[in-house]
Amino acid sequence: MKKQPIKPIKPKLRLEFLSKEDILRIHEAALKVMQETGVRFPSSKALDIFEANGCEVNRETQVVKIPPSVVERALKTAPSTYTLAARDPANDLPLDGEHCYLSTDGCGVEVYDFETGEKRLSTKQDIYDSARVADYLDAIAFYWGPMVSAQDVDASVRPLHELQAAFMGTSKHVQPETIISEEIAEYCVEMAAMIVGGKDKLRERPIFSVMQCAMDPLGHDGGALEASLVAARYGIPTGFMPMPMSCATAPATLAGNLVVTTVDALSALVLIQLAEPGAPVFFAAAPTAIDLRTGGYTGGGPEDYLLGGAFNQICDFYGIPLSMGTMATGAKLPDWQAAVDNVMSTMAPVLTCTDMLTGAGLLAGSKVLSYQQLVMDCEIYSIVKKTVEGIEVNDETLAVSVIQKVGPGGNYLAERHTLNHMRGLWRPTVVDRTPYMEWEEAGRPGAFEKATEIARDILANHQPEPLEEGLVEEMDRLIKSAQKELENKGV
Repeated sequence: MKKQPIKPIKPKLRLEFLSKEDILRIHEAALKVMQETGVRFPSSKALDIFEANGCEVNRETQVVKIPPSVVERALKTAPSTYTLAARDPANDLPLDGEHCYLSTDGCGVEVYDFETGEKRLSTKQDIYDSARVADYLDAIAFYWGPMVSAQDVDASVRPLHELQAAFMGTSKHVQPETIISEEIAEYCVEMAAMIVGGKDKLRERPIFSVMQCAMDPLGHDGGALEASLVAARYGIPTGFMPMPMSCATAPATLAGNLVVTTVDALSALVLIQLAEPGAPVFFAAAPTAIDLRTGGYTGGGPEDYLLGGAFNQICDFYGIPLSMGTMATGAKLPDWQAAVDNVMSTMAPVLTCTDMLTGAGLLAGSKVLSYQQLVMDCEIYSIVKKTVEGIEVNDETLAVSVIQKVGPGGNYLAERHTLNHMRGLWRPTVVDRTPYMEWEEAGRPGAFEKATEIARDILANHQPEPLEEGLVEEMDRLIKSAQKELENKGV
């Protein structure tokens, strides 16, 4: 199977969800909260860094009050643009504020088994297989997650197994969310350095980046903080993902939710910049609203779309790249609800040119991997891509000469102009456009059946670019050594 180049979105159409005055008021509110209320940082290393930089630190509560001057200083050292490197340089992703890159969703715990259709617990093999499918699909620019958890390996070194499986399955950039301790982060750096030829090379070409979740509201996880400090020390991009839920971990109002989102993302950036000025950082977020009937995560709704588009404008205000949670439908199957959720949640951040879009391929609020949904999400992405690229108007596209040549009552099928431009029209992969009788005679297949066929073909035939000979065995030895060392430490 011939793998196609990554196809990022470069939006021409733009939409504003907030006015400049709105953004400034949210910024000022966030500064007020950080200075007067503070943010919890449960890490002695983090507290030491803040204290050394003139912040008010309460060791008992682990709450840090950050003056606006410290925030502004941190923002000045944070780079606005940089590149997410990949094993294959052709898959490098420049975060330049002009492109949108789609990734897989991550951290699911179950899989719709491809052969039986039944749900089961996820394994390390599922990570490798999902990475292979993502490696082939040209809509997927990087592998995030991992898509599911490797529940068949020792939990103490699970993140290492997961990173190894991802590196084996794709030559695209990898962005794990499961590196949540200082020790594991050091081992992950060693693993990536093996691939690129050393830690200095890794700094030049960071083939993985680190995503962490904040502990909303106004807090962080200690292990994640210290893992990110390790990543920053080696020049590996790092970001924190607040997921405040209106009515639960954020105010009911969307503006209040945006204040919490901004505080949780910005406070982590400040820590990284105080520790390693100039380290590549990004914001990340998946703000949402509570389901008022169940109290659960919605995984799709108008609030999600508004919050996603609005927070990207806030990130543009700060000049910091953003990874925004998209897709991640709450639907249990690849159905009508999944399509509505994922189209809308992708369109909103793309219209504000969000750098990274995380969320393809999982169902039930990012819990269950479906290969069919992954394929269909790429179809959604292609529709959004074509839409937001807008309409190009110039002498060639106006086509006055060919219109005059064809004249009244003619057709354009055999015109050279048609042959030159017809491939620019959107063509479906899983959407069905066959005549009714033909569709009925074929057994009434739908998008699910077509997506199944595509996914089965990829899994049967696509092999990613292999790692250099001996690297897999070297990684295995690293994981065994790490497991032994962590057991001796009682971690």
